[in-house]
Amino acid sequence: RFAFPTKVARVLRLTALLTGVALLLTGSGLLGTLLAVSGGEAGFGAGTLGLVMSGYFAGFFMGTFFAPSLIGRIGHIRAFAFFAALAAIAVLLHPLWLNAWLWGLLRIITGIALVGLYTVIESWLNAEPDPRQRSRAFSLYMVVNLSALALGQILLMVSNAPAMSMFMLIAMLVCAAVLPITATRLTPPEVPSVPRLTLSRLYAMAPVATVAAGLSGLAMGAFWGLLPVYAGEVGLNNDGVARFMLTAIAGGALLQWPLGHISDGHDRRVGLVALCVAAGAIAVIAAMPMIQVQTYLLFGLFFFYGGLAFSLYPFAVAHMLDYLPRQDLLSGCSSLLLVHGVGAAIGPALAGAAMQQFGPAALPLYFAGVLGVLALFTTARLLSFDRLRTHPVVFRLMLRTTPAALELMPETDVAAPPDTPAPSPIDSDKEVH
Repeated sequence: RFAFPTKVARVLRLTALLTGVALLLTGSGLLGTLLAVSGGEAGFGAGTLGLVMSGYFAGFFMGTFFAPSLIGRIGHIRAFAFFAALAAIAVLLHPLWLNAWLWGLLRIITGIALVGLYTVIESWLNAEPDPRQRSRAFSLYMVVNLSALALGQILLMVSNAPAMSMFMLIAMLVCAAVLPITATRLTPPEVPSVPRLTLSRLYAMAPVATVAAGLSGLAMGAFWGLLPVYAGEVGLNNDGVARFMLTAIAGGALLQWPLGHISDGHDRRVGLVALCVAAGAIAVIAAMPMIQVQTYLLFGLFFFYGGLAFSLYPFAVAHMLDYLPRQDLLSGCSSLLLVHGVGAAIGPALAGAAMQQFGPAALPLYFAGVLGVLALFTTARLLSFDRLRTHPVVFRLMLRTTPAALELMPETDVAAPPDTPAPSPIDSDKEVH
């Protein structure tokens, strides 16, 4: 008879946490597109905007190292309020000084603040002791992530308010996210300390997954940072830019899961090559001058590109989980996230410089180049080595997140019965002669 209140408490806790993250990501999704639009109107070139947008991913990367220690020192609720105030201040400073250097610094601060906010929410989600409930929470969390990012684009579409008002709206969304989190009476959990495999060991055990994580970061960092700039430079107005981003995000949300599950039970390297070839071909077509003026065709191409490109990082994670011993899965995921984050921090700067030099068509060609390198590397491994899967897993819809969310995945539960020890990295790759 006491089960019902317990279930209600769990639902209320999950609802509060997911409401908080939905508000945060709605604001974050709106901010990224708004900055690209406002920066273009302020006269920032694509190269400058690429550097500015790289600041967010650099800050996100840096924050993963010291945000957990701050949360552990001052507590979850105070840390959440601290990071929310920092993010709101950074957002409101953008329209006051239209300076690229200041915007780059503010993007670094925003990245640091948001990784702290996500770490608080994700570690709280991870406090659920039942692995089945944690697995559902992880899946629901990723759906909320994608939905909130899409909602941010819708807000930009439906609003005719000036930029200053939109920045104020974003700051209000960040502040509103504090309400459900600080109102909770739940006992804060311990901040998880997620170890990392050395990159050399990770590459030795899962080379394709490691390279795919880095290259997908290069592509997705440029996607988030510069796709709105690309949309504006091919002639779309502010409403069109928001619709364009919404279309690409919708493709990522709707196509990622079925594409990934097709690969279950098979060598995921084959699927990874197919993804890269298909997405690269779409990117090359999108770069053609006659295509860039065909608005509806361009929207359709990037709907499918989004679905394919969003699947790259989860493919890398699933491929790694297929082979690593259970005791290394959590640290392997954390290291893979690190590699992806480094790529995401570099990608906008590289793609922005290319767009500055060669025009908007350089962005889809950049995507095609990165994906082509990944396809070639994966094909070379596929033709040379026949991998024997040690413990196949189910593909999971996923966005890049913080290490705290990785423990939500049941595959990384170190308390589960250990698998049969996997072969050594050398023996797990059987060379084909």
